[in-house]
Amino acid sequence: MSLRSSFFIQQVDRKIDLVYGGGSVGLMGLVSRTVFNGGCNVLGVIPKALLRHEISGEAIGEVKIVSGMHQRKAEMAKHADAFIALPGGYGTMEELLEMISWSQLGIHEKPVGLLNVDGYYNSLLALFDKGVEEGFIEESASHILIIANTAEELVKKMEDHAPVRNKVEGKTTQVGEPLNL
Repeated sequence: MSLRSSFFIQQVDRKIDLVYGGGSVGLMGLVSRTVFNGGCNVLGVIPKALLRHEISGEAIGEVKIVSGMHQRKAEMAKHADAFIALPGGYGTMEELLEMISWSQLGIHEKPVGLLNVDGYYNSLLALFDKGVEEGFIEESASHILIIANTAEELVKKMEDHAPVRNKVEGKTTQVGEPLNL
């Protein structure tokens, strides 16, 4: 069994619902089917422009169609209790970095996890360390990301999560909520 599959089993065993990018192909499709078939709720959020590319056949669970990528991320953030990145491409990395950034800025206090399957993210993690070393990333912000090599370890660490508070933070708001300054 792959580490990715064991993550889904951890999710189903703990009855953790899924909010994800809405696709039914590739890893997104595997995630949604496994979690849905395990009896958990599934909410897919997908931009209208990606419908033909990322959905094949019947959608799994509830699907919310949005206008674009920014709205997709805002909707996912609004409905999620935590964020987890599995190995992926540019889109996955961009979403991961945005959730880390939002945490640093105090926009959310939700755990942000990274399943580092077979060291996939080692180079990215080294870049983060270099950013701290060079003074571009605050030492306190380097603790936002919860990293594990196994699904069981990641879920446990995320369950034990305590928000990291940074000096940059202001009033915590929901994504899309107007700020009262």
